[in-house]
Amino acid sequence: MTASIAHISDPHLTTGPLGSAPAIGLGRALGRLLALDPLPDCVVITGDLVERGRPEEYAALREVIEHFPLPLHLVPGNHDEPGAMVEAFAGTGFLGGGGQTRYAVDHPAFTVVVLDSKVPGSGGGRLGEDQLQWLDTVLARRRDVPAIVCLHHPPMPIGIPFLDGMRLEDGKALAEVLGRHGNVARVLAGHVHRPITAPFAGSILAIAPSTHLQSGLVRHKGTPNYLPEPTSALLHVQVEDAWVTHTVAVSHAAAPIAGY
Repeated sequence: MTASIAHISDPHLTTGPLGSAPAIGLGRALGRLLALDPLPDCVVITGDLVERGRPEEYAALREVIEHFPLPLHLVPGNHDEPGAMVEAFAGTGFLGGGGQTRYAVDHPAFTVVVLDSKVPGSGGGRLGEDQLQWLDTVLARRRDVPAIVCLHHPPMPIGIPFLDGMRLEDGKALAEVLGRHGNVARVLAGHVHRPITAPFAGSILAIAPSTHLQSGLVRHKGTPNYLPEPTSALLHVQVEDAWVTHTVAVSHAAAPIAGY
């Protein structure tokens, strides 16, 4: 059986009158992943889990994901509040069983490494020297096992000026760390609300679309619109000695969606 990681992003859950659509979008995506055969080994949500980082929003998120039967790993984004995340999910598998928003989980066939790129008061991201040193140590620990490195902010420009202005500030430093290790199978990110792939640091950067709204492809200066386009997930699959990425349609798909 080959290893596989399902990847979704940017659900932006909230509460109140506007809370139903984001929650329905996330629930639909998770249900779609449960209808895959074989099932993924785990699911990663690469940030902007909620809209304002409020405790009541994380309570709503927990209600959506609490009974999901597969390992589910949460990544903080710029809309998230790490302290509130920890308060809501510390000690659970959603944070790798620990109490931090950076953590690593050893699956039998791969390692999931979650980074926290949140910069308070900014839409952009940064990892910092301490976290990069921690990442270097984690990647060296299982040298012969593929590593899936997960963060919210793309570590390189993606060709949309508005979003490139809010990318990871120390992406080059991240690339230097990853370049020292030959076991990084994928770098997973979100933030852009569009599916994007690009070579990065000897690996592949894969950006998942949002489970809620997608951003317009605005390749000139200006703010992209956020549109109710069809939603999808990514599935990263190990095939012999390589990894391939499939797009899994979620909305607008004549496909089964499982309950949980």
